[in-house]
This record gives sequence, C-alpha cells and structure tokens, in this order.
Amino acid sequence: MEQVKAVLQQFGTKYMTEDGVDISHQKSKLIDLNYFNSADLIVTLCGDARDRCPVIPPQAQSIHWPLPDPAQAKGTPEQKMVVFRQVRDEIKQLVKGLI
Repeated sequence: MEQVKAVLQQFGTKYMTEDGVDISHQKSKLIDLNYFNSADLIVTLCGDARDRCPVIPPQAQSIHWPLPDPAQAKGTPEQKMVVFRQVRDEIKQLVKGLI
C-alpha cells in the first residue's frame, strides 16, 4: 500500500507542478469535523466520495463533481499521465467557475 501511495504522490506532484502548484509537502489527512461542520460549501470528487463523505451539514451547499479517479488509471505511464492531466485541468476549470 505504501508503494502505491508513493507512486500516486509522484504522479500527482509531477502533474500539479507542471501547472505551477507545489503539492510535494501535502499529506492525506482525516476531515476535521469542526471545520467540516462550519463549511458553507462542500465539494466532493470522484465516484465513491459521495458514499464515503460524512452527512453534509444543513447550512452547507453541496456540489459533487463525478470525476474519474486518476489513481485508478490503467495503462502505460503515458496513458496514466493523460488521465492525471485531464482530471487536473477539469478541476482547475470547475474551481474557476466557483470564483
């Protein structure tokens, strides 16, 4: 499992850095429920996020972006690269739409 995480972090870090975003020091962490419960907007990504996400607080607007999980991409490194870039670019455009 640790080897899979390392490979995914390598792909994610590489393709975010290409777009000028350094995520090399970011780590996965549990949701802080106090922060979550005070949120005005909650955006979930990928297919299983809606099923795994805690109950959305009543004051929060909820948006689900059903994006493919790039970690599940199959194929050669070049084919996986395409998926990571597509998802990165789609997230970027969706976030711009929120601003």
